[in-house]
Amino acid sequence: MEAELAALAASGATALVGVIVSESWERAKSGLVRFFGRRGSAEAADEELRSQREELGRASAAGDADAQERVRARLRQRLEGIFLEDPEAAEELAQLLAAQAPDTSRTFVNLVGGGVNYGPAFQGSHIHGGITFHVQPAPTPASDRPVRPDQVPLMTVKYSNRRAELAALDATLGARAERPGSVAVDVLDGLPGVGKTAMAWRWAETAQDRFPDGQLYVDFAALRDQVTPMAGPGADVSEAVAMCLRSLPGGDIGMPSSLLERTNQFRSRTANLRILLVLDDVNHPAQVRALIPKGPGSAVLATSQLRLGELATHNVARLISVKPLDPHGGLELLRDRCGAEAVEAEREAAERLVELCGGLPVALHVVAARLAGDSLSMAELAAELNDEADRLAGLAMDGEESSVSAVLGPSYRLLPPDAARVYRLLGWLPFGIFDAGVAAVATGIDTRSAKRLLRALVKASLVETMSDGRYRMHDLVRLHARERAVEEEPEPEQAALTERVGTHYLALTAFADRALRNERLRIADLADVLRDADDPFAAADGPPPLEWLDTEHPAILAILRAVVRCELYTLGWQLAEAFSVLFLYHRYLRAWRETLELGIEAAEAAAASEGMPEESVKAARAGEARLRSLLSRPLLDLGENDSAKEQLEQAVALAEATDHLALRASVQEFLGRYLDAVEPSGAVEAYQRSLELNERAGETRGAALAVFFLGCAYDARGDHTEAMVLLRRAQQELENRAEPDMRMAARVRAALGVVHGHLGDTEEAIRELQEAVRALGGVAKGMEYEAKALLQLVDVGQRAGRVDLVGECLSRAADIYEALGNHSRAQELRQRWEDLDD
Repeated sequence: MEAELAALAASGATALVGVIVSESWERAKSGLVRFFGRRGSAEAADEELRSQREELGRASAAGDADAQERVRARLRQRLEGIFLEDPEAAEELAQLLAAQAPDTSRTFVNLVGGGVNYGPAFQGSHIHGGITFHVQPAPTPASDRPVRPDQVPLMTVKYSNRRAELAALDATLGARAERPGSVAVDVLDGLPGVGKTAMAWRWAETAQDRFPDGQLYVDFAALRDQVTPMAGPGADVSEAVAMCLRSLPGGDIGMPSSLLERTNQFRSRTANLRILLVLDDVNHPAQVRALIPKGPGSAVLATSQLRLGELATHNVARLISVKPLDPHGGLELLRDRCGAEAVEAEREAAERLVELCGGLPVALHVVAARLAGDSLSMAELAAELNDEADRLAGLAMDGEESSVSAVLGPSYRLLPPDAARVYRLLGWLPFGIFDAGVAAVATGIDTRSAKRLLRALVKASLVETMSDGRYRMHDLVRLHARERAVEEEPEPEQAALTERVGTHYLALTAFADRALRNERLRIADLADVLRDADDPFAAADGPPPLEWLDTEHPAILAILRAVVRCELYTLGWQLAEAFSVLFLYHRYLRAWRETLELGIEAAEAAAASEGMPEESVKAARAGEARLRSLLSRPLLDLGENDSAKEQLEQAVALAEATDHLALRASVQEFLGRYLDAVEPSGAVEAYQRSLELNERAGETRGAALAVFFLGCAYDARGDHTEAMVLLRRAQQELENRAEPDMRMAARVRAALGVVHGHLGDTEEAIRELQEAVRALGGVAKGMEYEAKALLQLVDVGQRAGRVDLVGECLSRAADIYEALGNHSRAQELRQRWEDLDD
């Protein structure tokens, strides 16, 4: 029992350290004071916790892991004493942390109660209609979960098709399982609705005996909705690996926080198992790579609407294209759904329906649904669909829009008038996942009424609720709603809706931008937009701003496109500027580029608009300069140097025509960074000009950044001593601000390590770079900045002959690039790592 309590104390101490240094501290503080003051005075407990928090703050600022560990050890000893005296205190603490700090205490809470904590939920205030944002991990399995997982969903209808394709899977996945060797990976791809998922489920059903350690299942479509819609391989992959780990021996105990560590643990836990993983609706190769088990004889069967050629190129997987059903297969499907007697009674009509459906299973399912729901004979339906115009209303030969229109028409007509109007207007949203606040803004009603009407749509199966409290309208259902809106709503309503929703997202994005860093150059004056809006990120239980931006970025980009399309130009460039903050942290290069190009188009058009006030014209031109300078960054990263140069030339000309010193300084900084890449000899002059303008403008942070880049430029041209002076100055100015910029300060530290290496002080170079990597792991974990610092450490380590250090850093950097989606770079680094042994 004492060992058990000691383990609980250790886990509890780790959770407490996380709470003390997190944003949850103020919310949890009073409860923790009462907990620790249970056998003494509240004043003493308050002083104890305050002291721990101050010590952790100093340790974090200094990157002192040993000091952090000392605090954790003291808390562990303290908890051991409390738990030994009163074993029920562990549950009391778990309940307190689950309620007040769920995002930092999950492991401890699960260890105590096996399910007290159901994940963090963030509810924002009403902002132009309100915001709902939840980050909800998959529930932890019960402690009595079966040792052998059996997670692939059961086929609930008869399945008679795909014999040749199933035999092909037997020949690869099945044969490999029966003769254990390496792990086999197959990916089924094809048109939406072609039956990939059903085929995967069916094969898993027939292959139960071949995988004695069980079958795991991940639905990436559902997971993307829960974690980060369309965000690329990152949060969704990490949660998928966590889900699988929870289902394997060892469960949730010791669950790592990072994708890299979870993937390594997954490989370790599966090394001696023979299992099948079915991965449904993957949209990126990394989702498959991360979940390839290590146990010989295991297999992975994935489905995707995309042709993931990269997996085949790197010999990771075999790609199998799933084609539409042939006439015989189409008739088999109708027999399964409608009954063999019904098909034989109208055999000719049934064959005609298969022909009209083009063998696409989803279209045949629509036919079966209409035959059952509309009480039509097969001959009647075939006659209706025989005319091309009617066919487009009921089927989708190359898509599903028309089939959805045919199926959803009756449901739509049964809606009450107010719910029908909400349905139609939601069809004009350029995205399909939204909260009640967005629905309220889109439809021009209050949030309470929007929730009531959304419930009516959910009941009619036209909208579905998601586990995080938001709503989802399937893209094809949304197209049906849009058809109805075009037919039944006034023509100007679409532009008015787009302006309302665009302004809603502008306010939220601007608040998120300011929450991430208040000290940042911004051209747009959003005082009027933000004055009467509530800031959800300022609340103690508000959503993390970067997570919110990452989750919502597909919707924000979609509404930005719509805003520009509707010629709402001022709103367009202002939204593009605010939204750019996301890409400074997560470099989704193509989305960043599109955002800035849309913003530039809008700013140009706004400045040229007739009747635009002079001040608005000036702001639009300054905004264009800012956006063009920002655009140079993704263009450089994409290797489009000439285009980056063109954007910077225009940005310089636009900025110099203004009296905005901070803008001119920023443009010169971006010019210097371009010159760093293509003409290093000219970079010093640009950075000096940026420094001068920042100092004249009183922009101390901008000046510190200019000093940093100037120091790097001096180092590049061989003036290492002067570089060292400048970099020390930049580090001090960035760390000792009212709003310290620890991410940039860590980058400066990495640059200092490089300079030490150039000066021949290899040991000091390694020390500085290791400190920089450690700091970036705390403030920029998984970002490219961390990977670049690791590679700088590789260069120094190679010169010092530190093969162990080089291998470790190459491995970590490769994993980061893999998670970021830069697979060619990851492969290059892994090859360098392998070459170390040659």
